Formats: sequence, C-alpha cells, structure tokens
Amino acid sequence: MSLWRKALAEGLGTGLLVTVVVGSGIAAASLSPGDAGLRLLENSFATALGLAVLIVALGPVSGAHFNPVVSVVDWWFGRRTGRGLSARALAAYLPAQVGGGIAGAVLANLMYGEPAVTWSTTHRSGGHLYLGETVATAGLILLIFALAWSGRAAIAPLAVGAYIGAAYWFTSSTSFANPAVTIGRAFSDTFAGIAPSSVPGFIAFQILGGIVGAGAVAILYPQADVVTPRTETTAGVSS
Repeated sequence: MSLWRKALAEGLGTGLLVTVVVGSGIAAASLSPGDAGLRLLENSFATALGLAVLIVALGPVSGAHFNPVVSVVDWWFGRRTGRGLSARALAAYLPAQVGGGIAGAVLANLMYGEPAVTWSTTHRSGGHLYLGETVATAGLILLIFALAWSGRAAIAPLAVGAYIGAAYWFTSSTSFANPAVTIGRAFSDTFAGIAPSSVPGFIAFQILGGIVGAGAVAILYPQADVVTPRTETTAGVSS
C-alpha cells in the first residue's frame, strides 16, 4: 500500500472521527438541551460506534491510528526492530491527521447549518482535567499495544470503541486523548468544542499520557509488537 494512500486514510479517518464527535455533539445539544448527562450519553455512544466503524473500514489501509500520539509511539517501538512506522511515514501521518481533524469539524459545522469555522468558547483547563487527559491517553496506548502484542488486533474496533465510550464517563476531561481531535474540536463552538486557548494544555498532557502508556507497555509487555509493521498493514486502532 503506497504511503500517500495510507496518509489519505489517516486524514480521512481522523476527519470523519471529528465529524462524528462534533456532529453528534450538535445533535445532542439540539435534542436534549436541558439534560447535560443525556447529551454526554448521546455524544459518547455515537463516538464509540463511529470509531469502531472507522477502524474496520480504514485499518487495512493505514493501521487506523487517527491519533498522533499512537503514531509516535508506534514509530518509537518500531525503532528497536525496524518493524514499526518509518520516520517518513510518521512525517506523512501527523499532518494528515491534524488536517483531517480540522476538515472534519468544518464538515460537521456545515452539515448543521453553522458557519464553516466557529471558534469554540468552551474553556477546559485545570489540574483535574489534565489528569483526566493523562489517564485517558495512557490507557488508550496500553490497550492498543496490548492488543497488538497479543495478536488480538481483530477485536480492536470493539475494544477501542468501548474504551473511548467508557472514558467519556470515567475521566473528568471526557477523554479527548488525541491531539488531532483536540485541534479539530477547537474549530466548532458547540457542545463538543474546546477553546483554542485550552488546546495546548490538553495536548501537553496527552503527550504525557502517551509517555506513561508507552512506559507501562514496555514494562508489562517487553516484547510488545507495533501496530503498523513496515512490511504489512494490520487492522489497527486509535481515538
């Protein structure tokens, strides 16, 4: 599979993931304006299902990372054996994921009759939210690479979708756990948005969570395999 197709799949998958998150957030706010808990349930349920479907559809092409932290950790682990994502592929994946995330938010805005870009005014900051993002991202990395190591990538769509759906509820931050998705969500002033000024803090602690998760993988699974071997593409995972 050529690199441009893999990068396209990453951009498309990340974009559609953000479309699901933002679009379902807009719909939830419209359908359940007086019940924040119900809005979160509707948003998390749609996101979990949408993510699972995207992994099934695009995993065979790119590994379905849809997440810069997953791609960087995959590249890092692969450096030991030369099997993981190459530096050249990583350089293609990261901008594709970020660009896709932005395009996905724009698409969701337009589908609901909103301006293409409406900068979010929802400020999300504070130690408890940063801790939530660290936990959410670390758990995601541990899950993904545990699946890869144990040869259970076939259940990744179900497992990763379930994890993200659950993490909406058990983390204080509602589990963004993805720098590209975080950037994309800043482009929509809706239920699922995040103010641009809050984005750097979230991304910093997502990176920290990635480091913590990678450390846990290295300790628990010292022979951990990569998500996307260089010689073949597996059905991968992400958030």
